[in-house]
Amino acid sequence: MRPPSPSLTITITAGTERPVLVALIIACEVGFWVLLTGGLALRYLAKKPKLGAAVLLCEPLLELVLLVATTLDLRGGAEPDWKHGVAALYLGYTVAYGHYTVKWLDGHAAYRLAGGPKPAGAGYGRARAVHEWKLVGRTVLAAAVAIGLLQIAVWYVGGSGDTGSLQGWQFTALRMTGIRALIAAAYTLWPKRAPAQAELQNR
Repeated sequence: MRPPSPSLTITITAGTERPVLVALIIACEVGFWVLLTGGLALRYLAKKPKLGAAVLLCEPLLELVLLVATTLDLRGGAEPDWKHGVAALYLGYTVAYGHYTVKWLDGHAAYRLAGGPKPAGAGYGRARAVHEWKLVGRTVLAAAVAIGLLQIAVWYVGGSGDTGSLQGWQFTALRMTGIRALIAAAYTLWPKRAPAQAELQNR
């Protein structure tokens, strides 16, 4: 039997998919919410706050696993594509918003399940604008982490591969930051007014 022709070999190699990284990204996202739900359930339903806190502290391990897997995927010769871009954005999000999300949900769980104080909302007027600009700061951090990881990947791949996809995801991170800033600017220029009932109670 003759060996496959070079052109056929290239076609087969280029068409090979690497579904493991995609599955791992999904698993990390699902795992984040599983750990979060499980940790809060242990804290407030099972009345085991220390065990619940320990479960919540395991969440950063998911990001570490994804970071290592993405690095090994590129090191193994994978062509840079959307999977690596999504992985970088996910890591950036969890760094900037992970603790914030856990704290927000923990406050609501304490209020709903343990009789804790009602969490303060985003507010109105100037307070809401300040809240939105704080979210811009978090988004800038998320974008910086994602862009930094993608740039490291660009340097790692070097001239041996097509880095256009990675650079495209860097611009995606910048666009997301710009959208978040536009939202904050809108709340600054056109402040959200409190309901009439709330205004009467404040008098």
